[in-house]
Amino acid sequence: MKVLVLNCGSSSAKYLVYDWDKKEITAKGIVERVTIGDSFCMHEVPGREAAKIEHDCPTHTEAVHLILDLLVSPEHGVLKSVKEIDAVGHRVVHGGEKFAKSVKIDTEVLNTFKELQNLAPLHNPPNILGIEAAQSLMPDVPHVAVMDTAWHQTMLSPQYMYAVPYAWYEKYRIRRYGFHGTSLLYVAKRAAVLLGKDPFDVNLVSLHIGNGVSANAVKKGLSFDTSMGFTPLEGLVMGTRAGDHDPALDFFVMERENISPKEMGNTILNKKSGLLGITGQYTDRRDVLEAMEKGDARAKLAFEVECYRITKYIGAYAAAVGGIDALVWTAGVGEMAADHRAKAMEGLEFMGIKFDPEKNKLARTRNMESDISTPDSKVKIFVIPTDEELIIVEDTVAILNGTYDVHTNFKYSFQDPAYQNLQRDAELAKQLEKKPAMAKAQAKVPGQ
Repeated sequence: MKVLVLNCGSSSAKYLVYDWDKKEITAKGIVERVTIGDSFCMHEVPGREAAKIEHDCPTHTEAVHLILDLLVSPEHGVLKSVKEIDAVGHRVVHGGEKFAKSVKIDTEVLNTFKELQNLAPLHNPPNILGIEAAQSLMPDVPHVAVMDTAWHQTMLSPQYMYAVPYAWYEKYRIRRYGFHGTSLLYVAKRAAVLLGKDPFDVNLVSLHIGNGVSANAVKKGLSFDTSMGFTPLEGLVMGTRAGDHDPALDFFVMERENISPKEMGNTILNKKSGLLGITGQYTDRRDVLEAMEKGDARAKLAFEVECYRITKYIGAYAAAVGGIDALVWTAGVGEMAADHRAKAMEGLEFMGIKFDPEKNKLARTRNMESDISTPDSKVKIFVIPTDEELIIVEDTVAILNGTYDVHTNFKYSFQDPAYQNLQRDAELAKQLEKKPAMAKAQAKVPGQ
């Protein structure tokens, strides 16, 4: 079975083809600048050089069409025909309260996503456009939606309700939803494997840190609380999002600068704040660190603000679940930024969180699960490369086979202690040849 995974953003379309029988990725890539001109695709096939293909994509329909053309092209392709694709799995950011697990897309499901557009105006519209484009080009294959919010549907009302007029919840379903759930589900299940424990007998604080950032409190293997809220704006400091702050300051500035609610919400708080807001020019943590080393005071401030907020959430969430078995770092920054991890964990020894500085510096790879805790640390500290695409593939395959259920009743392949990601293992072997010391940080599965 071959599954196409699609993740359509406002101006991009990420994709991946997964051969379920061989358990391998056969192609992946991203179409950039969709809808805004000068579109191009970065296309990757294992064992070949990455290719950049320029092609105008005024809508997501053209982007999906370009992806399919590349997958079957004589020069770049991996398929003889589009008919080799057995199913399409779509990432959908917001599933509201209706969906606690992935679903096969039909007219009713798609209409529900459209009804939820006001809850995620920056995310659901392009997700829907991608679904409709793929359905129009591949009408005879099943399409499946995997929602970022589904993992967090185990939260209870004291965790997801806001202290605002209750009528807002009744009329508009205003509550905490949480995001990055697909990634957080993956690392929670893998953390249980690395701990050698039942997945529903672990307490965790998981930190998904990329351009967007989520903290997740996991209690007895279930999402108990999370930092992102009604929208992905709430919570930790992010690349361009403000995160937690006093909402009164927004109104204060709006009045004095004559800024509209739409400009404040969609543009300033989501796209011009966070690290960019503090530094005035940087969103990439590598740029922030480089500027710090050159004496940039605002870059140093941004680094310290971000790390301090992470420290606060670690402490708050560990208290909320009554103590944790492991602290988990994941996503681009969480997996690669040793300086951020070190600063955020500074002074947490009183909580039993003690990291090994050498192992922390060595744990900078997306091909290896790392254990960076000291031998006497009461809390394990893992760096787990996430794999959202594998979740989408497995949910899609299971739905088609009639074996799928909510994660409390469903077991993923990567929950097996003997699970191997062969492609990551191959890449890791190459990395270890160049830097054998990395093996010191490699996490071990108990009993393996």
